[in-house]
Amino acid sequence: MSHRRKFLQTSVTGAMALLLQRKALASVTLDKVPVINDPVVISTWDFGKAANAEAWKLLSTGGDVIDAVEAGVKVPEADPTNHSVGYGGFPDRDGKVTLDACIMEGTALNCGSVAFLENIVHPISVAKLVMQKTPHVMLVGEGALQFALANGFQKENLLTPESEKAWKEWLKTSQYAPVINIENQFKPVDPKQLPGGPNNHDTIGMLAIDKTGKMGGACTTSGAAWKMRGRVGDSPIIGAGLYVDGEVGAATSSGLGEEVIRTCGSHTVVELMRQGLSPEKACKNAVERIVNRNPERAKTLQVGFLALNKKGEYGAYAIHKGFTYSVKNGKEEKIYEAKAILT
Repeated sequence: MSHRRKFLQTSVTGAMALLLQRKALASVTLDKVPVINDPVVISTWDFGKAANAEAWKLLSTGGDVIDAVEAGVKVPEADPTNHSVGYGGFPDRDGKVTLDACIMEGTALNCGSVAFLENIVHPISVAKLVMQKTPHVMLVGEGALQFALANGFQKENLLTPESEKAWKEWLKTSQYAPVINIENQFKPVDPKQLPGGPNNHDTIGMLAIDKTGKMGGACTTSGAAWKMRGRVGDSPIIGAGLYVDGEVGAATSSGLGEEVIRTCGSHTVVELMRQGLSPEKACKNAVERIVNRNPERAKTLQVGFLALNKKGEYGAYAIHKGFTYSVKNGKEEKIYEAKAILT
């Protein structure tokens, strides 16, 4: 009889513990999707301000966060004066403009990407269709172009006269020399400028959260100017140029893509936020990993990270000063300069 009592007591205790555990898990699950009430959209660089404004049109009226980030980054993709994103981007060494882009939503970790895509103005929209219509994450080169054309996109010449002129000037010396933070020194191409010209190694990365707490991000670029044929940087790589996890937050990167790929940069930032770091501190930690691995080399390159957590808090950090980011929410529309490890 005493054994029976002990068995019943143990069963009741175990059942109560299981019930409490289930309630605790239910509570955690509910907390994963907070009600933000005020959407937030942030993006890299000064030209992100116009992109944010376009994304905000959808976010502020209850539009889908993925549609919003797509609409936002399409602005610089179609801007012929922006030589680091889309139409008008500086070409590779062979004079061909090749584009990379990815998009990701944080609820189910759905994502899509295209790389080494030619003759399509909006690679971000192709990446979105890869996410929505295929079982794959990434399509590249001729396959990505074939998919785009099959879905109604039209081939267009992406090499503008201005970009072609800059490329021909570069060919006279064939020296590849990216300049740190040249993105913020934009001016029309001048033949007297050094080879490597304006906006020669960058991208736009955009992160957003809507009123319900759903998160999304997009990243798109024409890559490094005068790059080797076939080179792909971090921008289309999920976990490098962009990562979004709705339980934690999102991050994107800017600068030399090879360094970001080596450290799985954006995923690293998100995981650091998961451990409790603020967006700014998470970005700083990720940047420090790059600097500490080779301090001397870090003096000659730029990498910056931008992050947004599920609470709507944001921050950034870079190797060198000069990396800027744009913010748009219901309270402010502003451009900030990120803190930096080095001067």
